Amino acid sequence: MTLERVLILSAVVFSIGLYGFLTKRNAITMLMAIELMFNGVTIAAVAMARYITPSVLRVDPTATSDGLVQFVLSGQVLSMFVIAVAAAEVSLGIAIIITVYRARRTIDVTEVNLMRR
Repeated sequence: MTLERVLILSAVVFSIGLYGFLTKRNAITMLMAIELMFNGVTIAAVAMARYITPSVLRVDPTATSDGLVQFVLSGQVLSMFVIAVAAAEVSLGIAIIITVYRARRTIDVTEVNLMRR
């Protein structure tokens, strides 16, 4: 699989998430759409780290120059950071949704107005 195909896949996943976030009114569906956008970014980061490897590491995988290793690991580190942020976002989002549902009996974002009581 080429880099272009992986980036197209990443763009498609991100676009589906963006469409879902902009068109849906259910808060849980919006959270799932945000997760899709995070996954699109993660796919792109890992693909860049995989396919844009310095030629020194392709020839000699044991080369341990700090700059080269940091370059290769940056995509994986970014993807782990995105996964951690996504987990925190989901737990906080679900807690907020549960609180809003208990108070208003709806999770439709157009019907929930927290500024008025």
